[in-house]
Amino acid sequence: MRRAYLDHIAATPVAPEVQKAMEPFLGVKFGNPQSLHFIGQEAREAIENAREQVASLINSRPEEIIFTSSGSEANNLALKGLALAYQKKGNHLLLSSTEHQSVLHSGKFLEKLGFEVETLPVDSYGRVDPDEVRRAIKPQTILVAVMMANSEVGTIQAFKEIAFICAEKEVLFHTDGVAYVGNLPVDVESFPVSSLSLAGHQFYGPMGVGALFVKKGTRLFPLVDGGIQEGGRRAGTENVAGIVGLGRAAFLAKEKMKDWQKKIIPLRDQLISELPRQVEQVILTGHPQDRLPYHASFCIQFIEGEAMLLNLDLKGIAASSGSACTSRALKASHVLLAMGLDHALAQGSIVFSLINGNTKEDIDYLLEVFPPIITRLRKMSPLYAQFKEGQK
Repeated sequence: MRRAYLDHIAATPVAPEVQKAMEPFLGVKFGNPQSLHFIGQEAREAIENAREQVASLINSRPEEIIFTSSGSEANNLALKGLALAYQKKGNHLLLSSTEHQSVLHSGKFLEKLGFEVETLPVDSYGRVDPDEVRRAIKPQTILVAVMMANSEVGTIQAFKEIAFICAEKEVLFHTDGVAYVGNLPVDVESFPVSSLSLAGHQFYGPMGVGALFVKKGTRLFPLVDGGIQEGGRRAGTENVAGIVGLGRAAFLAKEKMKDWQKKIIPLRDQLISELPRQVEQVILTGHPQDRLPYHASFCIQFIEGEAMLLNLDLKGIAASSGSACTSRALKASHVLLAMGLDHALAQGSIVFSLINGNTKEDIDYLLEVFPPIITRLRKMSPLYAQFKEGQK
């Protein structure tokens, strides 16, 4: 049976060069980076080299990079760490309504501590209006969080414009770059961003390792105490192999990003244009142009996403329905609901996210097997039967 992996937002395969760079630190180079002897300092040098590689990917200073266990931890550290560090200045936070749960749940946690957290609406494409941000900022606002791009619908936000508004109002700006960094160029010197999160598994690095950029001079309250690691901002023995892998993946992304885009974008565009032609009652979600280069997402009316995923899996095709963190929740995506879709339609979410290595044959195979799956599932749908009856 043919197989096609179209679930980049869940995880990318670890690049061979990344795996090779990690292997010594899973064996002979086992030292603790805090040790003063030669094998510990070998690990310390490897971490600092990786820090330089990650910093180079986003054009930051190495000392502005904090390694974490994931993008979710990086978002938690940013939201909670910045809010607690600046709480004497104010207690009001603005979060876009389509943020990742690691941002939204951090906001709920801060509400329990007495912070006022307000969500920003989005349009039907999932975009935040920068003018809405300007209107919503109050004298007591200390932090605005709007992601660079959404992993569920692929929409790229006007994050640079929003960052400049925040700078004008002297408000901190955090952006979740997990779905964006490593796939599109980022230059943190080109816009006034306070903090930015990223994760290695989105660009051919290992799972379980991420990073948080924190602009030099920005205060950050540490969430994990008990050690001097990461400049005292994140205690705990470092995941040396994972950090080395993240660094090598960042190096490869900077070097090969344009080549990846040239291969992936035509395949994405083929899927976006052809699927609605072959299946009726299909809605493209997210912005049709301002979207991630690897991302094609739809809502298929009268069918649930889980049923589509299971049937695609039987045909050897891996896809997703919503973000990897929420697809097992068996409830409508908060992103799609915020965009104005009703619950029934939002339940029919399907996301195809491409990786370097996908081919035209993969897309052709998907377009061959997916329409019959939809036809079969709709025959079992009472909602579809009602729809067809209403057309008569």
